[in-house]
Amino acid sequence: MAIDTTPTSTPAPVAGQQSAPRLSARDRLVLFVLCAAQFMVALDFSVLNVALPVLGADLGMSTSALQWAVTAFALPSGGFLLLFGRMGDLYGRRRLFLAGLALFGAASLLATLAWDPASFLAGRALQGLGAAAIVPTGMSLLTTTFPEGPARDRALGISGTLLSLGFTVGMVAGGVLTDLLSWRSTMGLLALFALVVLPLAPRLLPESRTPERPRLDVPGAVTVTGGLLSLIYALTTAAEHGFGRADVLVTLAAGLLLLAAFVAVESRSAAPLLSLPMLRRRTVAWGNLGGLVTFSMMSTVVFVLTLYLQEVLHLSAFETGLVFGVQGVLSVVAGTFAPRVIGRFGARRTLVGALAGQGAIGLSLPALGEGGWSVVLATAAVSLASMCHLGAIISYGLTVTSGVPDEEQGLATGLVTSTQQVGITVGIPLLGVLATTATDLRSGVHTVLVLDAAIVLAAAVLVAVGLRVNRPAGSGTVEAEPLRTR
Repeated sequence: MAIDTTPTSTPAPVAGQQSAPRLSARDRLVLFVLCAAQFMVALDFSVLNVALPVLGADLGMSTSALQWAVTAFALPSGGFLLLFGRMGDLYGRRRLFLAGLALFGAASLLATLAWDPASFLAGRALQGLGAAAIVPTGMSLLTTTFPEGPARDRALGISGTLLSLGFTVGMVAGGVLTDLLSWRSTMGLLALFALVVLPLAPRLLPESRTPERPRLDVPGAVTVTGGLLSLIYALTTAAEHGFGRADVLVTLAAGLLLLAAFVAVESRSAAPLLSLPMLRRRTVAWGNLGGLVTFSMMSTVVFVLTLYLQEVLHLSAFETGLVFGVQGVLSVVAGTFAPRVIGRFGARRTLVGALAGQGAIGLSLPALGEGGWSVVLATAAVSLASMCHLGAIISYGLTVTSGVPDEEQGLATGLVTSTQQVGITVGIPLLGVLATTATDLRSGVHTVLVLDAAIVLAAAVLVAVGLRVNRPAGSGTVEAEPLRTR
């Protein structure tokens, strides 16, 4: 017997009410399945990082080849997000979500049992392809299952918390599992997650798709996927080798040209993969800018602080993981309060305030020295900045997706998740390289942290102006107001 998945959340509270809505037992199960899948993907972004040297020695991969353990996942996971988000809209979000889960689980098993570099990298690439199907369809299933208002605010708050926590837990778990078992256990953990979630999803999740069945925009799909693949390859390779390599310059130029061609194709397509009028909506344009900045700059902070703690303060990988473990705990705390803050001040004001807080707290990090007190400062500052970062994640997702019709939710959430992936990818090559190539690592880290904070604060001002947050705050939802054109 199929389980009734009709949302039964309590009605939205009146304006100004502080209490979060209660979710029924069925709502909680649906949310568990969707959030567990998102947590699994977030875990995959970081769980392997600490294990890379051991993995390379075991499989016979050179140090320069180890970057492909990350790049092989990042390329398909970022490159196919928009395409799979739209395919979910057209052909069934649950169907594509389940296919992504099955592929991710099988790929994780392949990576666990890998017998040479080729089999391992094939597993990582298939993991990325599965993640590209899971992330946009999972988020659009969440936004179409939970009605706009406090119920969706709370669901997105929990999802955003687990997204941030998954990345942090991965950093700690990767070191522990590698030390106690082997690097293979990090991939086996992901296969176990998929094995737990996959049997529950078909009975709990409702199918949803657009009522019409327009043809898929193949030219748009080819240009945007090729453009994103080229751009992500260029940026991830530049993070390791700098922007001077020929392959980096060629793929960067190709990516930009393909994305420009994509815009031209979409402006003439009868059934575009990406609706350009959607990008002219004020909330979509400025909300995604806020999301891009918060992800790119926070990933840069984590990267350079990891270098600083281990190379300057000489902490072990496990001790470094504990620093970011505190960050993860406080992110969970922030996730429980974020929906209430959004309900009180509105998603737009919360986004601007969270960006301002992330940037302001980041300004304290250049004070890091070489004494033991620096560990305390780094732990406190990155944890508080991450609490603001989590508020920005949740509020930018709400800003972009609120007011968007259900038939375009896959498209809107595809934009949200593409922004997330590009943000995670772009920050480290653009700023992190200033630390890794500096003669003095400490001064290089300080330079990066100052620039990072300045960019976040500038983005807070731009988003505030773009979203016109001086208007009275609403109940946490925002209208997809179009940008004014001349």
